[in-house]
Amino acid sequence: MTDLEFLIALAQSYAPEMDAERIERAYAVAVTAHAGQTRSSGEPYVTHSLATAKILADLYMDGDTIVAGLLHDVPEDTAVTVEELRAQFGDDVANLVDGVTKLSKLESYGKEQVEAESLRKMFLAMAEDIRVVLIKLADRLHNMRTLGALSHARQIKIARETLEIFAPLANRLGIYNIRRELEDLALKYLEPAKFDEIEALLSDDRDDRHSYIGQAITQLRERLAQDDITAEITGRPKHIYAIYKKMLAKRRDFEHIYDIRAIRCLVNDKNQCYQVFGIVHSLWTPIPGEFDDYIAKPKENAYQSLHTAVIGPGGKALEVQIRTREMHQIAEYGVAAHWRYKEPGGKRDPKLEEKINWLRQLQEWRAEVSSASEYVDALKTDVFHDQVYVFTPKGKIIELAAGATPIDFAYHIHTEVGNRCRGAKVNGKLVALETALKTGDRVEILTAKKGGPSRDWLNPTLSLVHTARAREKIRQYFKKQEREVARGEGRALLEKELRRFGLTQKNLDEIAKLFNYKNVDELAEAIGYADISLQQIGVKLLDLEQPKSALAEPMPLLETKARAKTSSDMRLEVGGVGGLLTRVAQCCKPLPGDEIIGYISRGRGIMIHRRDCKNVIDHEGSDGRWVTLSWHGMKQEQVYPVTIEVRAFDRSGLLYDLSGVVAGENVNMTAVSSKSRRDNTALVNATLEIGNANQLTRILNKIERLPNVLEARRVSN
Repeated sequence: MTDLEFLIALAQSYAPEMDAERIERAYAVAVTAHAGQTRSSGEPYVTHSLATAKILADLYMDGDTIVAGLLHDVPEDTAVTVEELRAQFGDDVANLVDGVTKLSKLESYGKEQVEAESLRKMFLAMAEDIRVVLIKLADRLHNMRTLGALSHARQIKIARETLEIFAPLANRLGIYNIRRELEDLALKYLEPAKFDEIEALLSDDRDDRHSYIGQAITQLRERLAQDDITAEITGRPKHIYAIYKKMLAKRRDFEHIYDIRAIRCLVNDKNQCYQVFGIVHSLWTPIPGEFDDYIAKPKENAYQSLHTAVIGPGGKALEVQIRTREMHQIAEYGVAAHWRYKEPGGKRDPKLEEKINWLRQLQEWRAEVSSASEYVDALKTDVFHDQVYVFTPKGKIIELAAGATPIDFAYHIHTEVGNRCRGAKVNGKLVALETALKTGDRVEILTAKKGGPSRDWLNPTLSLVHTARAREKIRQYFKKQEREVARGEGRALLEKELRRFGLTQKNLDEIAKLFNYKNVDELAEAIGYADISLQQIGVKLLDLEQPKSALAEPMPLLETKARAKTSSDMRLEVGGVGGLLTRVAQCCKPLPGDEIIGYISRGRGIMIHRRDCKNVIDHEGSDGRWVTLSWHGMKQEQVYPVTIEVRAFDRSGLLYDLSGVVAGENVNMTAVSSKSRRDNTALVNATLEIGNANQLTRILNKIERLPNVLEARRVSN
């Protein structure tokens, strides 16, 4: 039997009326169109088309979908057009193929923009016909199965995209079979050592585990027979990525993951599910806190099942899943389980429509989100991320991305509610606006009569807004403000950020050009409109300083510190070579992220200076002992002494509050001094052990939010 004959036989096994001649004709078109094309593995390209169609048949898809699976790459990679396919195979097939086809022929777009636009096109087509994304998932699954033929860089890129977009999409649609394989394959390339470790542990334990599961199945089947319950009991397939995630989330080793040994019990109806659950707990001792009822409260992808963990035969942990056969079909195939082979003019399954009503968001966001990349980012955080379910004061259920805050909730209710949000109550108690909401919370938003959002809400270090949708609405608010007001506020924020890092000598127009703005006025306007964040600018703040002369004598140095590490752990690269003795100059105290330069001292190794250090500017060029340095390879555990200055109105408790912010970031304060001034203000200087520039920015932001604090900045020489 040829591969094509096998595909037709598989399709007709669940839909005897499937048109074999039409499938053969589609395959012939694909063979002709892809003639001479090969995959990276060297195989004829049409093998991919056939494999994609076979995966769709495994999902019991209809004839149009299987035909579209055979033809899905034809318009993208050959001279055959969508309209030619429409003439041969009809509107449904042509629209499905067009929905999956990338926008690769848009020559004016950059590669990343083309990819984002292609994803947006696919998601919008998916909102019209769910079969579009089922074809794309089948296409991606076969590509992941054959990923080994690509370069390492391509493997990492495709695997990461799979884990960020396509596996969560399969999960949202409830297609467990595809989701499980996509996640495992992605982990294989992104974390090969962890994948191999877990796979080896599963392999070493396989015989004992199979024997143990067989014993548990026998005991449970005999006990169910006493109550005249007929059940289909099997061992549950192992999901390596799920084991990996549980090991990380619960900080447990392999032996303490309860579903390493697992069985699944399929029964006739819901009542029997709970009856079997009671029998399982009477037969074996349940493990506290390891029970989930997804029948009473289904997951957002319609998944239903009872999960429990018990101490099974021989005192070993055992997970038991209990569900009906219908629930099992939905658990394995998700929305595809609702799809039935339909005659021309047939209607969609209303159950399917109900379970994917979240797709309406994809159409709503088309107008709200300006760029394709922002659209895809919104999907990652707001749709494909884990969800929480919270209540309005009137009891309406609101679905939000996990990690969402009261501000996200407010913007979900209405844009104006979000703009005028000033506080929130959760379960009747006032909470901070950065509070992460949990499933079951009842949320009430406190609003002002007028006013708008704070620009601080867009500061990523403050964690006030989590969803891309809320961020976009906040940006839109600021875009409606007067241009001159935005420009003035933006310039003030930029100058404040420069003072914070001790970089007031920077050329503002040069900074603007780094971000493709003509001058500082345009850059300030973009900052005022929140089109660009100060955090983005901070990354490039040190890129413009031009070295002028060289250092005659070495400056005093201070060793970097590392938590539970020795100085030998410090690894900078000098001209691409690591492992050399380096020390950090006390005069400027550079941090990872700062642009740096090294000076070869006599007998003391290479001293690291910030590029804008006064000693570098004054002396670089006087001799040939300067070398290029990079932070590549730095250990995250290392910390660096950084001096900050805080200006505030003098009050009792100021030092206590300041110390609390620093301690809250798990940062050590090695020195502190305070000086009162005649104008009732105080200057506090403190030396902190900082791990990186982001941590410093976060601390400075939090200090400036303390009562009576006027300014917090890094002290530069």
